[in-house]
Amino acid sequence: MSLNPQRTVAELKELRALTADENGAQRVAWTDTWLRAREWFAAKVKELPVEQHRDAAGNHWVTLAGASEKALLIGGHLDSVPNGGWLDGALDLLAGLEVLRRIASGFGGRPPVTVRLVDWADEEGARFGRSVLGSSAFAGTHSIAADRGRTDRDGVKLEDALRRCGVEIDQFPEARKERKNAAAYIELHIEQGPVLERMGLPLGVVLGTKGVERHIITFHGQEAHAGSTPMNARRDALAAAAKLALEIRSIAGKHEEAVCTMGSVKTFPGIATAVVGRCEATLDQRDLDAGVLAQMYREAQEASRRFAAEENCTVEWTRLWNIEPVPFHKDLLELCEQAVRETSGAAHRLPSGPLHDAAEVARAGIPSVMMFVQSLKGISHNKIEDTREEHLEMAVVALDRLASKTMEWILTQR
Repeated sequence: MSLNPQRTVAELKELRALTADENGAQRVAWTDTWLRAREWFAAKVKELPVEQHRDAAGNHWVTLAGASEKALLIGGHLDSVPNGGWLDGALDLLAGLEVLRRIASGFGGRPPVTVRLVDWADEEGARFGRSVLGSSAFAGTHSIAADRGRTDRDGVKLEDALRRCGVEIDQFPEARKERKNAAAYIELHIEQGPVLERMGLPLGVVLGTKGVERHIITFHGQEAHAGSTPMNARRDALAAAAKLALEIRSIAGKHEEAVCTMGSVKTFPGIATAVVGRCEATLDQRDLDAGVLAQMYREAQEASRRFAAEENCTVEWTRLWNIEPVPFHKDLLELCEQAVRETSGAAHRLPSGPLHDAAEVARAGIPSVMMFVQSLKGISHNKIEDTREEHLEMAVVALDRLASKTMEWILTQR
């Protein structure tokens, strides 16, 4: 069986017809629609000479035994955000399936290394707010105590939703067994941003995933009547926050790939006739360089104190969440660049701002790399998410080349 990238596009459309409505994809993890998508995928896999099972965290593994027990892992995820796009996650897995088909048809049915395709459970974290849930269990970075009581908007607990799908959260540590003999991990994903489209490139090499510092910043001033309080007598918490919202652009602008985002601002008492006495804002900062990330964090703190003083307010910081930058393996970066150049004639290296399962796998010490395919208008997590079909087909070809190169590389490692 030769590689058939057109089949991948057709299967993506088939999955869209099965699990999407007029608002977009509805494959939210731990829901009936997601389970239906998984059943559909399992039926596709039955055509191959493979073993398949689900681990203790609900990750679905498809294993093609090779001459060596050393394993190449290819990953993706079927779950989506509500009203999501047709490619995010699903492309990774279905392209991997096509590569697995090609490998299974060659080598006399026994490739030089074992090849394992994995559908990670709950990459998006859309329902309970805990992203990369399944891959974190695999990597041993799970946070059971913090996660078991998470609830969705209807009050359903994460622990109960998992149990309904046959998964016990206390058994998550057993998912680490799947790391045995894992020698390398590769993943294809849509870019979800505008860089490749702006450069006119269909494919890109992902340097790693950016580290994240995420905080709540609370400015405290004084509530006062909007009509009777002179401007020079105000302690306006929103004014301080507004200055910071503009300053973070300059802070991020000093670094080529850095981003800073104030994505939420809440004011109290939040009425038209009162000066804001308290303002709560969120700040999300990301960069691939840990030093740059730390510098931006310091500069934002210093700026917040300066603006608070200017407005006769005070400020306090509360960390919401953080994760260190995860660079991908230098050898696999080279192989990925070769595969991209051979397929499209040019290659560009860029970091990923969003998190991915590949970062969790890399944190487990397994050599990992990702490849991006261009996203039209840079839009994702939206029903209009799209990529040109010819670029999707090129991505399948490039992933296949990367898989072949990585299998050869695995055999050279002791």
